Amino acid sequence: MSMKKLALLGALALLMAGCSSVNLDNPPVDDRSSGAGAASGSSSTVAQTSVAPVVDAKSAQAAIANVPRLVYFDYDSYVIKPEFQALIDAHARHIKADKSRKVVIEGHTDERGGREYNLALGQRRAEAVRRSLGLLGVTDSQVEAVSFGKEKPAAQGTGEIVWSKNRRAEISYR
Repeated sequence: MSMKKLALLGALALLMAGCSSVNLDNPPVDDRSSGAGAASGSSSTVAQTSVAPVVDAKSAQAAIANVPRLVYFDYDSYVIKPEFQALIDAHARHIKADKSRKVVIEGHTDERGGREYNLALGQRRAEAVRRSLGLLGVTDSQVEAVSFGKEKPAAQGTGEIVWSKNRRAEISYR
């Protein structure tokens, strides 16, 4: 087995282990059994379809415009927090809907640490988001991961509040 496949399998195993805390006992269900069949006293079940509505390009862009594009990280970490999974899921669906869509994931760090270290950490953050999108079905040809390290801070100054705003990955559509 090649080293690349082995690394991919390892990353997938880590992702699956992280997802083990998801509660599957009470999945969200859209109960449609109180529809027309139930109102008329019929005992037949209501069939559900999986037909997706037709979405044009403008409405697709409008839908993603309301989704945040920033994933924040803890100090010295490139682990994606669970609270950002819905954001990544929404972007993955949007990117997969049009194979010509391209995104750049820009990794950033706070001002602490050396230039080389921060460039490497920013790259790891961008790659973490890129891999998450890939696991959700986005092709590698649609995503590029780059690092700016501490060179493009979102907030100026010092202190934890400022630093936490700078430890991020930005999803930018091209």
